[in-house]
Amino acid sequence: MGNLVALVTRAQDHDLTPDKQPAERAVYTVVEVAQLLSLSRGTAYALVRDGTIPALRLGGRWVVPRARFHAWLDSLDEVQNGVRH
Repeated sequence: MGNLVALVTRAQDHDLTPDKQPAERAVYTVVEVAQLLSLSRGTAYALVRDGTIPALRLGGRWVVPRARFHAWLDSLDEVQNGVRH
């Protein structure tokens, strides 16, 4: 529940008017993540369900927090290059 509160708080921080949209969305869909990683949709959903890809279940839908996704990707690069922090 804390993750949801953080997302809502960040969303409220954006200065939104009816004619203005945020520059970046707070979350990706699993399909978008699959495209970013060049994975099949089924593989992306499997990785989300087993916790490999950081995601949240909101109602009947999975969403991938943008910042957590990119931090996770960066950490994979660090592990692969032998630089573990």
